[in-house]
Amino acid sequence: MAILLAPMEGLLDCVLRDVLTRVGGVDLCVSEFIRVTGTLLPERAFRRIVPELDNGGRTAAGVAVRAQLMGSDPQCLAENAARLAGLGPAGIDLNFGCPAKVVNRHGGGAALLQDPELLHRIVSAVRRAVPAQVPVSAKMRLGFDDDQSAEDCARAIAAGGANQLVVHGRTRAQGYKPPAYWARIADVRSVVNIPVVANGEIWTVADAQRCRAESGCQDLMLGRGMVSDPGLAWDILAADGAAEPGQAPQWADLQPLFHLFWARVKLRVEPRNRAGRLKQWLNYLRRRYPEAEQAYQGLRLINDSRLVEAWMAEHLAAPPELAAAEATAEPEVLAEACAG
Repeated sequence: MAILLAPMEGLLDCVLRDVLTRVGGVDLCVSEFIRVTGTLLPERAFRRIVPELDNGGRTAAGVAVRAQLMGSDPQCLAENAARLAGLGPAGIDLNFGCPAKVVNRHGGGAALLQDPELLHRIVSAVRRAVPAQVPVSAKMRLGFDDDQSAEDCARAIAAGGANQLVVHGRTRAQGYKPPAYWARIADVRSVVNIPVVANGEIWTVADAQRCRAESGCQDLMLGRGMVSDPGLAWDILAADGAAEPGQAPQWADLQPLFHLFWARVKLRVEPRNRAGRLKQWLNYLRRRYPEAEQAYQGLRLINDSRLVEAWMAEHLAAPPELAAAEATAEPEVLAEACAG
């Protein structure tokens, strides 16, 4: 079984990818989308979303990162994919699943599921544009307003030359409302001859086991479940006999990672938005760790970065190298400490 870490715009970005892959159990990450809208993007635009390109296309823990493009123009996507492939990602992923209204209104993300022929042209163009050894994958939902064209969309993607397909078991209209329809993923899987990865509403080991049984997929992609429970991948693997039990982190194990997370946030996020990023993650962690509830309540009304750091210094143990780096507040020192 392979476990993939999902892209989540505004949540599961390079900062959280770094932290969660250090916990372990993840085989591959997919970046949040890089929007392509009619122009050939400069290299810095790709590196901003996927800074792992400067580390051989891998996180600090060594987990490969596939870069995701989102757009609707086959030729423009192909040109950008060619430039991106030259920077060394672990592959190119195509976004056919984003449910955001602003994205769909401009014909991107899940809106493309209304036009299987266009899906085929996009995948074909990107596949031709990048070297044969660079994997091209796609992530789709079951449909836009309904799931009637799910199989047609999957066939179009596979026929275009995709090497792998991730299927989120809901339509755009269903958003993130439970349940995910894993059995429909099985229907999609039955009509293509490429590997299919199941995604959607996997919060626990029991969810993962039911998803695999209903979808017929061996491999899983985890998103919010992994954000809420950083040890979920290890627990799933252990239940499957693919890992030793007991590798999932306890609250004490996560404490140094909070400081790593904060150090990364300081490097990338404006001061006024930094506290929100930490509280956002703690809000998810409340599902799994009682201590996260206490931490969230302790920080809930704090928005000043200096007060956040004071609270963290008092309540969360930091490794010495990060504590020293945080004290300097120098980006170069923080970067070196984070890379360790």
